[in-house]
Amino acid sequence: MPLRIAVQMDPIDRIDIKGDSTFAILLEAQKRGHDIFYYTPADLSLHGDKLLARGQSLNVEDKHGAHFALSNARVENLGDLDVVLLRQDPPFDMAYITTTHLLERIHPKTLVVNDPAHVRNAPEKLFVLDFLDLMPPTLVTRSLADVQAFRKEYKDIIIKPLYGNGGAAVFRIKPDDGNLASLVELFQTVFREPFMVQEFRPEVKDGDKRIILVDGEVAGALNRVPQAGETRSNLHVGGTAVAAKLTKRDEEICARLKPELKKRGLIFTGIDVIGPYLTEINVTSPTGIRQVKAFGGNDIAAMIWDVIEKKKAHAA
Repeated sequence: MPLRIAVQMDPIDRIDIKGDSTFAILLEAQKRGHDIFYYTPADLSLHGDKLLARGQSLNVEDKHGAHFALSNARVENLGDLDVVLLRQDPPFDMAYITTTHLLERIHPKTLVVNDPAHVRNAPEKLFVLDFLDLMPPTLVTRSLADVQAFRKEYKDIIIKPLYGNGGAAVFRIKPDDGNLASLVELFQTVFREPFMVQEFRPEVKDGDKRIILVDGEVAGALNRVPQAGETRSNLHVGGTAVAAKLTKRDEEICARLKPELKKRGLIFTGIDVIGPYLTEINVTSPTGIRQVKAFGGNDIAAMIWDVIEKKKAHAA
């Protein structure tokens, strides 16, 4: 049966449809006859016990320069809808966290994907700390002395914001780099929270693998290879997407994560693997599904909707 769905996302006129996973999910929803209501996070309000959003009906088309049409501006009670897709990009700040608190008030009667309480409690670089044995050596701190001791032990290190995304503000500090103290001072000034320090893994030159899981099951993978002279492999900073196959180690990592992802209601998840190491578990707004399909892999948008429709049918 057609569902009434809402999508909470960044302004749709600014997305790059070529690689945008939210857009792929919306195309599939429309293909299946679901009614789509679009709004941005700023348009969300709680009026008494009603969670309201000011938005419009959305039609999408896989056509550059003319990829969407909006109509019928109105206010919707999200508690009356079947599904809300929580799809705005980080930063994972207090505005994002507040959104999860508001959406939690209607879930699971209105199915929010991903579960807002577990999105709030599982930010990318913190949830992964539940699996330290799968990760490279890792430190979370604000202390210069801690970072200096970590570099003394591991020599070549990476420093990155705890709540960053897209490869922004990720720095490699080599053993002889004299900028460590200055960089830590900068992080202490710019960020109120601790930051993450990890051993640099040279395997990143061969790529940072994104593995996509749907309801805990492996759905596809792609490799993101950094530009020459660049440490970061994120597509946002010039990394190149190439087809990828799972190794035995990748499969072991996914098997470990599956029960926890299912328990937390994290239907659409993207994990990052460098060499044999898990580095992040992305639950806020994972990407990569259009690239996987372009390389001849699964139609992950269809797999996501299969799970959502099944959950709604069982709840009926």
